[in-house]
Amino acid sequence: MSVSATKSTLAAAPASRPRRRLHWALVLPLGWLLLVVFLAITADWIGLPDPAAQELILRRKPPSAEYLLGTDNLGRDMLSRIIYGARTSLIVGICAPFLGFLVGGAIGMSAGYFRGKIDLLAVGFIDVLLAFPALVLALTFTAYLGQSLFNVTLALGILSIPAAARVSRANTLAWANRDFVLAARTIGASNWRILTREILPNLLPPMFAFWLVAISVIIVAEGALSFLGLGIPAPQPSWGGMIADGREALDVAPHTALIPAAVMFATVLSLNFVGDIVRNMVDPRRSAL
Repeated sequence: MSVSATKSTLAAAPASRPRRRLHWALVLPLGWLLLVVFLAITADWIGLPDPAAQELILRRKPPSAEYLLGTDNLGRDMLSRIIYGARTSLIVGICAPFLGFLVGGAIGMSAGYFRGKIDLLAVGFIDVLLAFPALVLALTFTAYLGQSLFNVTLALGILSIPAAARVSRANTLAWANRDFVLAARTIGASNWRILTREILPNLLPPMFAFWLVAISVIIVAEGALSFLGLGIPAPQPSWGGMIADGREALDVAPHTALIPAAVMFATVLSLNFVGDIVRNMVDPRRSAL
């Protein structure tokens, strides 16, 4: 084959595109999160002991072949309680920021798009909520509404509204004056169509990245409420409640508090890692185009 033919063949061949590899820092935390979610969903079908069953004769047993993570102060199986506690933490951690993002996202989009008095009122509302200490406000909500899974989720969802509104408003301000938005206004598109068809799709990736980080914050907040005795009521297990129960036996049975604390730490750290990586992927200033 002649040199000219070889050159023409190479020129005609499509340029190979670099393959995107899964980020190495994403594999381990994502695997841990998938394991936690899988165990929380299948807890009723994998043959775990009753997390509320008490055997005082077996109290404070260290980890062994029979009890992989030991037993707590009332002889309840720690592995079973941690897995069922993961279900509680995930319900609160996912639903509370989702509620806050629905309300806060709508407020932030309206403020960033319409500006003027709407923006002034929205910013004032956000500043008022941020002026209260978050933990004190959550304690007030749960003390007034009562201790239940729904009330804790509602209280923490309300607390997530200001952060979601700020993220939504900042991103809406960045997109509201783009050429495609101005073009949609020129052809007579309604404000609702512009918000839902033009701006909202560009808001979802950064909001999703921030939502992952918000889940970790809510899990810690729920654990703090349970630790203080105003979270998920007994006998429903939660990681914060397990830590609170185990603090009384740290000197004789440290595993009763350290194991649930380690599980919560690993879950929160994994959510932060995944959230940061997703944020870097969707941030046009950091991603390679």
